Amino acid sequence: MDYSLESRVARIESDVAHLCTQVTDIKTDLRSLRDKLDRLSDRMQKEFASLRESRSTAKVWGFGLALTIAGGLLGAMARGFGWI
Repeated sequence: MDYSLESRVARIESDVAHLCTQVTDIKTDLRSLRDKLDRLSDRMQKEFASLRESRSTAKVWGFGLALTIAGGLLGAMARGFGWI
């Protein structure tokens, strides 16, 4: 069971080399994830810009619809009270 110094050093060198390859693999995976997140972020920014634009359009339509309903209601009330 008594291992020589050379065999222990060789095993440590082997383990360190293995760790280096694993770190390289992790770096590659992280770069890939970062690229995916960048693409997702760009797509989300475009979607949010589109939503902001459609929301402002909906506000204009909603305001116009409210004015139309109010005008119709006032017209019906005026007709009912005999003002027109």
